[in-house]
Amino acid sequence: MDKMASTSESDKPSVSNVEENRARLCDEFAVIAGTDSAVAQCYLAENEWEMERALNSFFEADMERVFEVEDFPEDDTSPKTKRQKVDEKPARGCIDLTEDSPASTRKPSEEDDGKLSVISWNVDGLDTDNLAERARGLCSYLVLYTPDVVFLQELIPPYVQYLKKRAVSYLIIEGGEDGYFTGMMLKRSRVKLVENEIITYPTTKMMRNLLVAQVDFKGQKLCLMTSHLESCKGHAEERMKQLRVVMQRMREASDDFTVLFGGDTNLRDTEVTKVGLPSSVCDVWEQLGKQEHCRYTWDTKANNNKTVPFVSRCRFDRVYFRPATKDGVPRLAPDHMALVGLEKLDCGRYTSDHWGIYCSFSAG
Repeated sequence: MDKMASTSESDKPSVSNVEENRARLCDEFAVIAGTDSAVAQCYLAENEWEMERALNSFFEADMERVFEVEDFPEDDTSPKTKRQKVDEKPARGCIDLTEDSPASTRKPSEEDDGKLSVISWNVDGLDTDNLAERARGLCSYLVLYTPDVVFLQELIPPYVQYLKKRAVSYLIIEGGEDGYFTGMMLKRSRVKLVENEIITYPTTKMMRNLLVAQVDFKGQKLCLMTSHLESCKGHAEERMKQLRVVMQRMREASDDFTVLFGGDTNLRDTEVTKVGLPSSVCDVWEQLGKQEHCRYTWDTKANNNKTVPFVSRCRFDRVYFRPATKDGVPRLAPDHMALVGLEKLDCGRYTSDHWGIYCSFSAG
């Protein structure tokens, strides 16, 4: 009898721990997939509480309907290639929503100079509400800022197909094919892709990786990187492992390359301190004086796309920079940063639940 009582008592913490762990998994799934805990519990339970399997199952759902029919003409028979070709040309008959407007105040001399402009943005493709209008919102910002390079996170396949049809002045490189993933957009008239690769994070539970592209920008060699590091507070260790991979790649890049990383890092300052940045790498926001107006890229106080019962203000989205050091190679340096996406769209929502980051770099 005593033995049985002892056994049942020892079982109690185990059951409690299982419940606690499953509740945590549900919360994390809900955050990543942009859904609620009930849906999260359903997918996790069906997949034996394995996060990656559950996420894959969730993202296999048909999401094509989130865009209007007119965005995907029925007579378009062009094959959907899995790998981006370097020499891919824009499809005929497409309306380019990112072409410089004739009424644009941007001077040709600015377009022709050696200044590099970049936008990094988590576009929250997992939130399918008003997604077509929000994708058009992204295109309107591309018109406004005409960035040379765009780093995107939380893309889904229909969003990419929309951009390929409506942002044809850009070459699009995808960091994945299924579920959700990162991507890069390169201004065809200014940036030429040389090669790209995807570096896997061996222990990610959230389908995360590092997308790297080597490009030529007006005769300069650039190494571009984007990533969406592991989400949620409880995954700090994995996130720091991923940051170490990014920093190693930045540090080890050839000295005739200018290296630029932009993405949704989900980082907390204490985590960056633990990992440490190489002496050659700077955080662009810090380098430009830690301006308060562009500190918070995830700000539920100002952005109501997500209905959360608390105020959260974080600098999740970051840009890291390592200049070329080889003699005779132009030395770019950051000269400006601003947040984009601060205006509500006609639907009453913002382009994303994250603000985007706009940065420019000029020859020193």
